[in-house]
Amino acid sequence: MSALHRTSDGNSTVLLAILAAACLCIAPTNSFAADTEKVLASFSGQDGANPQGGVIFDSSGNLYGTTFAGGDPSCKAAAGCGTVFQLLPNANGTWRKRVIHRFTGSDGSNPFGALLMDANRNLYGTTNTGGSASCTIGSFKGCGVVFQMSPGANGTWTFKVIHRFSATGTDGSFPTSTLIFDSVGNLYGTTSGGSTNAAGAVFELSPAVNGTWAVKTLHAFTGANGDGASPEGSLVFDTAGNLYGTTYHGGTSGTGSVFQLSPTTGGNWTATTLFSFGHVDGTLPSSGVILDSAGNLYGTTTASGGTCGCQDGTVFELVRGSGGTWTETTLHTFLTADGHAPLGLVFDTSGNLYGPTFVGGTANDGTVFQLHLGGSTWVETQLYVFGGTDGSGPVGSLVFDSIGNLYGASTFGGPLNKGTVFEVLPGAAIK
Repeated sequence: MSALHRTSDGNSTVLLAILAAACLCIAPTNSFAADTEKVLASFSGQDGANPQGGVIFDSSGNLYGTTFAGGDPSCKAAAGCGTVFQLLPNANGTWRKRVIHRFTGSDGSNPFGALLMDANRNLYGTTNTGGSASCTIGSFKGCGVVFQMSPGANGTWTFKVIHRFSATGTDGSFPTSTLIFDSVGNLYGTTSGGSTNAAGAVFELSPAVNGTWAVKTLHAFTGANGDGASPEGSLVFDTAGNLYGTTYHGGTSGTGSVFQLSPTTGGNWTATTLFSFGHVDGTLPSSGVILDSAGNLYGTTTASGGTCGCQDGTVFELVRGSGGTWTETTLHTFLTADGHAPLGLVFDTSGNLYGPTFVGGTANDGTVFQLHLGGSTWVETQLYVFGGTDGSGPVGSLVFDSIGNLYGASTFGGPLNKGTVFEVLPGAAIK
């Protein structure tokens, strides 16, 4: 199971089962850099609990994110269906938290991915469950929704469901990924379940008349004949309009894949499996991939990797070759002490890679790491190791501010162990 993967009974809050797969390998030789970390906000329940996606900035320097649980105490036997929150910076360096939406179930519940903001400051996101009652897994009801939030006067926000997934649709169910836009304002995302053989799908939402949105399934995964299954991460476009992503299952070994969707005539899309993971190069990729300027792909796997028998995950690169071939290289294999289950990557302006690991590190509460290219080898540096009160289980891709500080969210930690939003000042990082 990945850190963010739904269990067989639909209970996505059981996140620490990956600890059972961790092994005790030799600690890495990289030195730990005691960088500065600051908790910007902690969650208490009514204001949300257990964020499972990262945070984003607006142009004014405010932060936005979601929590998987908490919020409305009447939802899900007081556990709450989750929230959308905003953090506003104060002049003295503190931050003020505002809940701008509490999910009730019928409008969605349990958001997983980070938010997306357009040029008009409208927010877009998904919830893993809720919405239509036609899907039921254990205590989780509803197949999930896509929602939009629009800013109004005096800090108010208007919430609208723009798509409800159903048990009978070809667009799948149970979305977990962050959405992306194309150049004309269409939205794209993935669903981890439903559709063909319950193996998930890639969908497109296009703005239609009267504020409605039209849904289209670009690919329904089968998990058979090398096709992927259960995409959980977000997508990315290249300059030619192709889409790339990962699947948590499927591929030739059943342990995950990297895929490409290419547009063809008539509005159709062709799916190609670019790489299938095995134990040496990592398994079970839960996050999507990112592109460098040359069109190469980078991503993470949450388990396996290397030849030591560890189950801690990897950072990988796929290099595009001639004739449409791709070559995979493992850039780093995690060894428990330097992190376990990496989740998402981001580049800085110098081409260095950054990300969180959900667990691992000296306290087993997760880490923030950097990978920089030293000659022909990628070198890992731990930028911060979490200890519980400052956060535990960092999730989602990190984001930079204008001066190079990193921001993210943790699923647990803080005074009530319901999660935090944090800032890391990577003073020891390679710039």
